[in-house]
Amino acid sequence: MTAMTPVPDLFREAVAALQAVRPRPEISLETMRAPQRLAPWSYALSCDVSGPADVLASGRLVLLHDPDGQEGWDGVLRLVMYVRAELDRELATDPFLPAVGWSWLTDALEASGASWKALGGTVTETSSARFGDISGPARTDDLELRASWTPADAALGPHGLAFCQVMASVVGLPPVGVTLFEQRQSS
Repeated sequence: MTAMTPVPDLFREAVAALQAVRPRPEISLETMRAPQRLAPWSYALSCDVSGPADVLASGRLVLLHDPDGQEGWDGVLRLVMYVRAELDRELATDPFLPAVGWSWLTDALEASGASWKALGGTVTETSSARFGDISGPARTDDLELRASWTPADAALGPHGLAFCQVMASVVGLPPVGVTLFEQRQSS
């Protein structure tokens, strides 16, 4: 869009709804540079979170708006989510991990009261081994969750909260109000 093109009201309303999301204290959302070529209007949030046992995850939630819509969107707004998390070796070998990872998203969308359509995505497990002079652990295992969906309207607060819930689930944060106690190993 050119500098003279006014920001559409629908996009402005959707961005305001995402900016109003107040995640749980362990999660911080920050505005980041949004992709410029996917749609005429875009806005993006980033998130980094650490959970129990120092599980780390990073994620992005991108809002796209094309007043003309795009093939496959079934609407004029589209949310795109990307989450990457480190896994411990035992969890990485669980054959049910992809289905569990996907359920983190669908459960979070349902629990938040978000209304959507045209949901699709992938859950990818990767293992990397380092050799030679590359620093870092000898082996790492990661989970990537990529998804996109069309919100029913510009009231994106529930969608933003669902994104935060996915981030909490990925790192193993307990439900709000539940305290984890450290287990001590006996000697």
